[in-house]
Amino acid sequence: MKKIASPMAGTVWKIVKAPGDAVDYGDTVMILESMKMEIAVEADNRGTVAKILVEEGEVVDQDTPLIELS
Repeated sequence: MKKIASPMAGTVWKIVKAPGDAVDYGDTVMILESMKMEIAVEADNRGTVAKILVEEGEVVDQDTPLIELS
């Protein structure tokens, strides 16, 4: 399984994609809040969302796996 990881530490503000959704390179899959800024988390692989590994409001560190792609 391919995973999309957090590019930085922050709080999961909004989950944009759901299990079963197709994603392509550069698609926004999630939005993080860090230092009062919204940061789009973009897909670095192509695939289908298999599992969301975090919840909205959860605090994550850099490189924390956020989404699994199949």
